[in-house]
Amino acid sequence: MSEDPDGIAALGLLHDEYAREIFVAASREAMSAKELAEACGFSLPTVYRRVDDLVDAGLVVENNEIDPSGNHYTSYEAAVEHIDVDVRDGELDVTITQQSDAVDRFTRVWEDIRRGDE
Repeated sequence: MSEDPDGIAALGLLHDEYAREIFVAASREAMSAKELAEACGFSLPTVYRRVDDLVDAGLVVENNEIDPSGNHYTSYEAAVEHIDVDVRDGELDVTITQQSDAVDRFTRVWEDIRRGDE
């Protein structure tokens, strides 16, 4: 059986109802952990555990932002455009297509942080 281990792991993670609901909420818009907890009706510790797993799997990106008053906060958003699962001739293939704009947003945030250090 041909398997993409990262894709298989991500697919397994989405089997968890909490991770799946958080992932879907983060696909609508970037949200803080508190906003995700409220939107999904989960406890904050549950959200943090699942968000960590989703970030590690590459399904969600973490955005560290600074508001106009200088306060730092983190938001989370889905990093995946779509997930394809193909089963052919006894072979399983999971392909995850990342959103290119999530990478671009991370780059912009990083550049903003670096400019702030100058």
